[in-house]
Amino acid sequence: MNIRSMGRPAQILLVEDSPQDVQLIENALTGTVVRSTLYVARDGVEALDFLYREGGYANAPRPDLILLDLNLPRKDGREVLAVIKADEELKRIPLIVFTVSNSEEDIIKAYDLHANCYITKPVDPDSFIAHVRSIQDFWSSWVELPPNRRRNGRRKP
Repeated sequence: MNIRSMGRPAQILLVEDSPQDVQLIENALTGTVVRSTLYVARDGVEALDFLYREGGYANAPRPDLILLDLNLPRKDGREVLAVIKADEELKRIPLIVFTVSNSEEDIIKAYDLHANCYITKPVDPDSFIAHVRSIQDFWSSWVELPPNRRRNGRRKP
């Protein structure tokens, strides 16, 4: 079942420390055909707290999609990706690396860690917005997702 056919907004977790990029993504998702609820984690630690329902995130929903920047404070995006894809319950959440890096090393590492796709952020704001809308449309309208099952927090040690 895809998100659009579920009749509810897509739950998107954006892991991004750039206020400008957050604003562009919020603008891109506003007024689109597929409704979305965007949650923002400003660093890798906050992202994992959200996913594991720790700290102030006890009632956080399980996201349908994760947009992950690689260059983050406190816990790097590569580390976050590794944790998510090693977790039996989180690894099925589609995770898109959306970052400025077009380094071959970063691309290979992301796919080795089982990222679902890797997209380099465009510099031009109009292209940036078009990319975000395409991501949302593809993952919300065309992709069949696994059931949204969720345990209550608790990271593995």
